[in-house]
Amino acid sequence: MTETTRRRLTAGELRIWRDYVETAEIVRARLGSRLQSESSLSSGDYQVLLALSEAPGRRLRSSELAASVGWERSRLSHHLGRMEGRGLIRREACAADSRGAEIVLSEEGADAFRRGSVAHLRAIREMFLDAYDPEELAEIGALTTRLRDHLGLGSTDRAEA
Repeated sequence: MTETTRRRLTAGELRIWRDYVETAEIVRARLGSRLQSESSLSSGDYQVLLALSEAPGRRLRSSELAASVGWERSRLSHHLGRMEGRGLIRREACAADSRGAEIVLSEEGADAFRRGSVAHLRAIREMFLDAYDPEELAEIGALTTRLRDHLGLGSTDRAEA
């Protein structure tokens, strides 16, 4: 065992960890609640629609979509069934593999995603970004990058907005 693995958490370290986790959960819950009330999209709907909107041809194999949103395939399958029933997505046979299906963003889904994004991005600004000045946001970005690197996640490779 190394010195780091044997060392117990201090009261201060534990407080920082709990504050971080609890605050992130509260922000996520509030954003999800507001997204639902302002657009009738759940956070899960939004994740799926975002992934499909960024995919080439607005379509992905279900396995690729599951990996993209970080869900197990069974959870995704159930969720997609509900989204398909609401007309947000459709399933089509995969041209490259007759056994597989692709999940396609429908026009209704694209419209719902665009409408939801306006309100969702406003809520992100109000609940998160407005709490910090530009220097603090840059510091949060640097700290997040350091944590992602520490966890082996690397860069998100997302375009700057």
